[in-house]
Parts: sequence; C-alpha cells; structure tokens
Amino acid sequence: MQKLDKSHYIHLRCHSEFSITDGIVKIEDYVEQAINKNMPAIALTDLSNLFGAVKFYKKAIEKGIKPLIGCDLWIENELKRDEPYRALVLCKTKVGYGNLSKLLSKAYLENQYRQRVEIKKSWLLNEFNKDLIILSAATSGDVGQLILHDKLDQAKEALNQWKNSFGDRFYIELQRNGEGEYRARQERYIKQALHFAVEYEVPVVATHPIQFMKEDDFRAHESKSCISEGFVLGDKRRPKSFTSDQYCKDESEMSELFSDIPSALQNSVAIAYRCNFSFELGKNYLPDFPTPNNIKINDYLLNEAKKGLEKRLEVLFLDKSIRIQKKIVYEERLHFEVGVINQMGYAGYFLIVADFINWAKANKIPVGPGRGSGAGSVVAYSLGITDLDPIEYNLIFERFLNPDRVSMPDFDIDFCMEGRDKVIGYVKQKYGSSSVSQIVTFGTMAARAAIGDVGRVLQLSFPFVQEIAKLIPNELGITLKTAIEQEPRIKERIAKEEEVKELFDLAMRLEGLVRNVSMHAGGVLIAPTEISAFSPIYCGPDGEGIISQFDKYDVESVGLVKFDFLGLRTLTIIDMALKNANHILEENNFALLDLDEIPIDDKATFDLLKTSNTTAVFQLESS
Repeated sequence: MQKLDKSHYIHLRCHSEFSITDGIVKIEDYVEQAINKNMPAIALTDLSNLFGAVKFYKKAIEKGIKPLIGCDLWIENELKRDEPYRALVLCKTKVGYGNLSKLLSKAYLENQYRQRVEIKKSWLLNEFNKDLIILSAATSGDVGQLILHDKLDQAKEALNQWKNSFGDRFYIELQRNGEGEYRARQERYIKQALHFAVEYEVPVVATHPIQFMKEDDFRAHESKSCISEGFVLGDKRRPKSFTSDQYCKDESEMSELFSDIPSALQNSVAIAYRCNFSFELGKNYLPDFPTPNNIKINDYLLNEAKKGLEKRLEVLFLDKSIRIQKKIVYEERLHFEVGVINQMGYAGYFLIVADFINWAKANKIPVGPGRGSGAGSVVAYSLGITDLDPIEYNLIFERFLNPDRVSMPDFDIDFCMEGRDKVIGYVKQKYGSSSVSQIVTFGTMAARAAIGDVGRVLQLSFPFVQEIAKLIPNELGITLKTAIEQEPRIKERIAKEEEVKELFDLAMRLEGLVRNVSMHAGGVLIAPTEISAFSPIYCGPDGEGIISQFDKYDVESVGLVKFDFLGLRTLTIIDMALKNANHILEENNFALLDLDEIPIDDKATFDLLKTSNTTAVFQLESS
C-alpha cells in the first residue's frame, strides 16, 4: 500500500460507469491511473448507489491503492421538490458503511421522486449519522445553493445543522471545474464559503468531480448521457450539466488549481486518512435454520437425511431382504457425506434448500429432478432436493463438495415458471421480507447496440446505421475492434466516410460500459439479518422488484449465500401435459400417470428422440 504522507491531494469524487446515467469511468482504468500517477488512495462515489463498490475495493486492494467507499446523494429539498440538493458521504468505518447501506435502502423503498432516489436531510442528521464523513457538495449542496441565491442567513442555518450533527466530520466542499459564467459562480460561492469556514471553524476541502478518464473522452461522455436520457447531441435545448474539465486530473493539476487554498488540498489527504472501511471478504453468512427442540443443526441434518433415505429405499427396493443388503452401501455413503457437509459448515444450507423444495412439492408446484454436480449427493437425494439416485448411476459427491476446494455448495433448482414466485414468497414469509431479495445484474453495451445507440444520438438515419451494424460479423461477444479487423468493408468505410469514422470512434469508447440495471434470472439471497447489513437494496419507484445492489459475484464476496430459483417453462408444459393426460385417463377409468414412476429407459421415448422430434424438450430442442 502506497503511503499517504507523501501525497498532496486525493481524489474524493468519481462517477464510474455504475452511475449508469452520467459516468463512463471504468474501475480498472481508474485504479490504473492511480498507480501511474502515484496516487496512494482514491474514492468511488457513484450517484445514489454502491453498485461498483466491491469491484472497486477488490481491484484497489489488489493494486496496493487505499479504496475510499462513498456515495453522491440527492438530498430532498422540502420547499422545492423539483430542485434537490446534493451531498457527498464517505465511510469511515464498518458502522459508517452500514449506515450508508441502510440510508440508500430506505431511500429506494420510501423516497423515489421523478427517477431520483432522494435522502431526507433529517435521516442523515439523526438516524444514520454515525461514522460518515459529509462533504457539502459545493454549489450543488444546500449551503452552496443558498449562497448563490444570496440567502446567507438560511445558508448559515443549513451549515450549522450539518456542523451540529457531524462535528468535525462535516467539510465545506470547494470545486473549480468550469469556465466562463459557470466558473464565475463557483468563485462567488468559494469566496463566501471561505468566510463561513473561518467564522464557524469548519474545514474546507477541494474536490474534482470525475466523470471520465481523459480530456478527449468528453464527447463520448456526453453521448452516454444522451443515450441514458433520450436526447441527441445536436439538441441545443438539452441539459448540459457537465464540462470538458471533468476528467481525472493528476496531483500537480489540482495543486495548481487550488494553490491559493492549500488547506483545501491537505484536507483531502486528511479525509483519506480518516476513511478506514474494509469489506470482510471470504466469509459466508447463512440464516439460522430453526430446528425442533433446539437440536444441534449437524445432528438434525443427519436425522432428517436418515429418515429420508429410509423412504427412498422403500420405493427403490420393494424386496425387504434386498433392501437390507443395499442399505449398508447407501448409509455408508450418507454418513461420509454428512461428515463432509458438517465439517464445512453447510448443514444449514442443505436444510434450507430441502425445506423450500419440499414446500413446493407439497403445494403441487413442479420442481426439477436436479441437475449439475448436486445430483451426486445421497444426502440431497434423501432430503428430497434431488430425485436421481446417485449410487445407481455412480455419481461422485466430491464434484459437488470437496474439503480441499472450499466453495459454497450450489444447487441449480428448477421450478415451474408459474409457481416460482410462490416459492420465493414462502421463503420471504419464513425468513422475513427484509432478509430476502433477488440479485442485480448489469446490462452492457455490446458492439451492435453501441453502434445503434451512438447512431441515434448523432442523428444518423436509421437505415444508414442498420447498414453499418449489419457489417459486424454475427459472432457471440464480438468487439468492434475485432469486427474492424475481420471485415474489410468496415475498415474501408471508416477510411472514406467521416460519419462512419465518428460513429465507430464514439461507439468503441462506450462499448462494454454498463447501460442498464435488471434482475438476475434465478438468484435469490437469504441473509441472516437484513440484506442491507451486507448490500444496499435497489428497487423500482413503487418498491417492487427488490434486488441487491451487488451482483452475484459481489454478494458472494461479502458473504451472502445465493440460492438458484430457476423458472423453467418446460416444467410448466410437462405439468399441463400431465394434467391433460390424467384428465382423459380418469374419464376412461384408467390408472393415472405419476411422473416419478415413468421409466427412464423407455424405448419409445428414445425412438422419438432419435428422430430429432425434440421441440420443448429441455436442453435437447436447440439446433
């Protein structure tokens, strides 16, 4: 880790691509710049979210840079709701991070307004105050806005509210990132802010709002903003909230910019010293599974598995004498598996999964028989998690769980599309709705999508853009760079046509950036406490679709356990077919079909598969 004592300025503000609408900084590039420019610490402060916090933390630690975790917040303006303020928060400790996480979660659930997630100032001043450092957001904060509107008495009042609540954790923020009239407003604010700082003994800090990495990225950044907000670059009426100066400046540039206020530069370093939050990575936190009479969970797993195995063996071997012989092999394997599961601390995981699967089966919700390496577990088979006998098919348990390769067990569980949400509802009821959520996933700008989006903001005709996009080879995951190398017609048109050259230049800068937020198809989190103790939550304006702000890789890094609830339409189709068939059989007084009793070596079925008549047969219907 580089030392802070040799530094004269630390960046405390950066909107990465995870700000979605107004940042194009890639975390890897940001950390790389810190290394190249000898910056010992940098902050990530995306707008209204912590989507990239874990990725940033891991990458910075890996490269020996101190990561500062924070967030750029909208603050509700109670008098003029359409003119919200801003504030920047940084986490001092784990307690501070917990407060920021809960603050964001509360805002998403309770206070969304016109596509903004707004924090009530009273929440920050009172309920979620501890171990957060607050920066006043320069001309965008309440103090700054009131100064610029010449409401100095109200500005003093707002400043004192912050100071009284946060003490020496409140800083008056200064910025110089504009030109012309914009810069004149900043200087007018700075002059008055410095008077306040002296009068009320509040420290000042210089920051620079980073939206993109290099000076010549400004047009690409503006294009991304237009894509997100539905504007075109040529629209003179579109809001222009950013300047070409908002690139990642180095220490010497910042020192020159604030040479007249050296304490503002020094305080950026002082804040970096004060922020010492670290994510605890590599631990797993399972919810407590309730056992009857407070039986130890390891003993309960063994008891339940043995009871389940007895039932399985009664069906597998109708002849009692054969059953007694076979039982020795199954029990030996079961005891071995339980030993490994308990040794690794995963008894609760197996019992949780078994509980919601058996609830689904009891409530007539079709569940898949199990697939993947989990089908190699006799314990899973005994508990009803899977329906395939691993002994008969020589399936190996060690592929699923192995003490020499410590990783969480992961059952891929298929539910009928129509019943999946009912199972998730059951889990929420059992463990508490605040402890259960689904998982965020991020959509990125692929090659053709980037060409389409940039073509629109450049106001190129749709047929023209489509013609260019069709030249990109139809390969999964192809990049624009590879497309240019592979397709000579693209290279030729870039050389000859200025419009095509600009289209590709901008699209290549935006390609791969996060474009939108959505919900992971199958992942569900069940936490031992509220989800927000680990990850802030994200949801729609009406509180619907609650998901974690960390993606499936990051939630597992911070210790939450992901359960796969996959919705499979094939199970729905099978269920409908079975009900229809049984309806006909019942009318004609024939015995009803039971899926579990259909032989898996049926010759007629295999003859049908050989003819490739496999439409709607799961994993056999594609080309």
